[in-house]
Amino acid sequence: MVLGKLTNFRRINHVFLSLLVSVVTLSASAAPRKPLDDTEVLEHLPGRAGDASSRELAAMRAAMTSAADNPGPAAELAQRYFDLAMARGDPRYVGYAEAVIARFSDPLPASLRLIRGLLRQYRHDFDGALTDFAKALELDPDFAAAHAWRGAIYLVQADYVAAQGECDALQKIGRKTLFGACIGLVQAYGGKLEAAYRSLQQALADTRDNDNRLWLLTRLGEVAAWRGQPALAEGHYREALALGRDDGYLLAAWGDFLLDSGRPAEVIKQLAGWEASDSLLLRLAEAEAALKLPGAARLAQMLDDRFAAAKLRGDTTHRAEEARYRLRLRGDPAEAVRLAAENYRVQREPRDARILLEAAIAAKDVAAARTVQDWLRSSGFEDAHLRRLGQELCKGASPCGAPLPAVRAASPAGVPR
Repeated sequence: MVLGKLTNFRRINHVFLSLLVSVVTLSASAAPRKPLDDTEVLEHLPGRAGDASSRELAAMRAAMTSAADNPGPAAELAQRYFDLAMARGDPRYVGYAEAVIARFSDPLPASLRLIRGLLRQYRHDFDGALTDFAKALELDPDFAAAHAWRGAIYLVQADYVAAQGECDALQKIGRKTLFGACIGLVQAYGGKLEAAYRSLQQALADTRDNDNRLWLLTRLGEVAAWRGQPALAEGHYREALALGRDDGYLLAAWGDFLLDSGRPAEVIKQLAGWEASDSLLLRLAEAEAALKLPGAARLAQMLDDRFAAAKLRGDTTHRAEEARYRLRLRGDPAEAVRLAAENYRVQREPRDARILLEAAIAAKDVAAARTVQDWLRSSGFEDAHLRRLGQELCKGASPCGAPLPAVRAASPAGVPR
């Protein structure tokens, strides 16, 4: 038993969501500055109303210190830091988790191997992460979290056969809800949105844990939106929001849904107070720009500063978000398509495909998005909006490949047929 599987990974079904958040989360700091003294406090991280995490973290740090070389409390603390980074969109917590793991030398136990893998994938070191997850599984073949995270990385890389293998492993070890979440995404990305919706619905019915419910409701909202069912999608998003939990990915997905629906004022209301999260700051800036509010320029400048700081650090994990910023807020399609294409070589999820298509259309660069066109054909991904973008890109372009297959319409009642 590996640290009770990190307290049985109560939030294990959040793994796919955490990965999707982490690959689009940007630096929360502006230009770097070296402190003059080790005791200098650079910044107090903001708490939220009713937030008990500061006391919780203090207790966990004390437990780690008291435990000396015992990796158990360290793994719990590092996992908690990672959870906070995902929930709040604040990558500084990832740095804190890395410092905890650095207290231990190789060979690491499976629990710390897993968390180091999480931190590596956050920084887009997918090969290093896969190595850590494989080592964790060598130590504990039934380590469900390692299977789930490998599946999540394979999904990001559009390797649906390998992802399916991890889903099968989860089913074999009896992780019913986690299997449903895994297979639901494989089906969604692989051109089977109806089946995906049903799998996610079944997983939702099988769980009573609110963290699992939040993740599943969020993904059901995305799948419904991809199927052209906005009322159904909104219902899922609102049910997830009603759980009252901080979750950066939910807020980003909901913000995108509202922006796509032409409702920027609601984005501003929803994301007030979330400027520390760069991915949410981007959506907030887009909403203010859409309404031509005076604060839009300030928010855009904040993003400018954060992207500049990332470049100084050699951080390339933010390219998809910066491409969107360059295209939508700075009107620079040439730079946007360059960034989006670089990003798509590393991660190939629907949101990555979308920004590359949008930038390629604006830059009139058909070749830059040919890989997306190939993916749409090979995967059969059914989102009508992406397919319309693909068709728009090819207008007047020759050669542009075979036409994209038609997408089946959802049933009028809003329930997949």
